Amino acid sequence: MNFRSALLAIALAPLAACAPRLLPGTAIEDTSTTRPVYEVIRAYGDAMQRKDAAAVLALAAPDYYDTAGTPGPEDDLDRAGLERALAADLGKIDSLKLDLGVKKIEVRGAEAFAEIYYDGYFRVVTAGGAVPKRESDLHRMQFKKVGKDWKIASGL
Repeated sequence: MNFRSALLAIALAPLAACAPRLLPGTAIEDTSTTRPVYEVIRAYGDAMQRKDAAAVLALAAPDYYDTAGTPGPEDDLDRAGLERALAADLGKIDSLKLDLGVKKIEVRGAEAFAEIYYDGYFRVVTAGGAVPKRESDLHRMQFKKVGKDWKIASGL
């Protein structure tokens, strides 16, 4: 390291110390409020990758309810429906690779919201054999505090 490089490193050191720590792979500040929600998102991604319906359900709130973003009730999903649908849907998947990118986490008291970009590659088992699929989109998940833990309230 030459003299100018050393001076520059010394001059910039205080600025680096003041920079906020970020959640891994995000531009979101790593705080005592964002980190627990981020960890639930990571656990969800890991459970989906393993096709572990029980582990995904363990992350869902007891009163989980999702309207699927539509006004009609025909596609709404409560906790009991999630239990039935998740196991059945994951059972139809031969292999799964899911990449999650957390774009935003917003915590308001005992509620939180996250914007997640997902990119999923999977094979669906059909009578004619496995069919490769790919889905990607920006997705919004809602969380709520249940006791001391954050749980997914909607958005699976």
